[in-house]
Amino acid sequence: MDKKRIVVFIGPSLSINDAKKILDAEYHPPVARDDIAALLNDPPDIIGIIDGVFHQQPAVSHREILRALEAGVIIVGGSSMGALRSAELDYAGMIGVGMVYQNYRDGVIESDDDVAIVFNPETHELLSEALVSMNHNFQRAEKEGIITSGDVENLYQTAKRIYYPQRTYTRVLKDAKLNEYKKKELKKYLANNGIDIKAEDAKKVLECINELL
Repeated sequence: MDKKRIVVFIGPSLSINDAKKILDAEYHPPVARDDIAALLNDPPDIIGIIDGVFHQQPAVSHREILRALEAGVIIVGGSSMGALRSAELDYAGMIGVGMVYQNYRDGVIESDDDVAIVFNPETHELLSEALVSMNHNFQRAEKEGIITSGDVENLYQTAKRIYYPQRTYTRVLKDAKLNEYKKKELKKYLANNGIDIKAEDAKKVLECINELL
């Protein structure tokens, strides 16, 4: 059987080294406008969309994804831009996976601001935190009895007000109306138990493609 050609657009959500441990594929930088259209000259069998540009240049368009789907390309999305576009285009056959996709699909989150981050373009090191991961970890801390549901709402709204490139746990805890004991306990919890939802969902995208193969 001929080997399938797989193209995956990935960036800060998961390192390429970690991605390669899960799936053998062509890895491209975060998807931007016309990147998928350019692939249609020699269409791959499967495209995975994990990361994409949001604000620094035009985002990947719905039209080019629809054209790829119409050309018979299987497209799987999740984690970041992939989650947003798959929630918008699952009706047309794009496959969405993971918690972030489900949150977009169900209207729990609606803005690209919830997954937007900044990163070092050379190393892909995260320089800010995604709001969707922050809120998930605040809710987990509530279940552990570290903070209350009111604290979760306070922390979320505080984080939401911070422009996404400056959105870090340090900044949120500094700005939030939370007593010092809770801040200390929450900081400790986040350091030891914090989960990067976008990274977890990125792995699910790659695992989904593996299952399709």
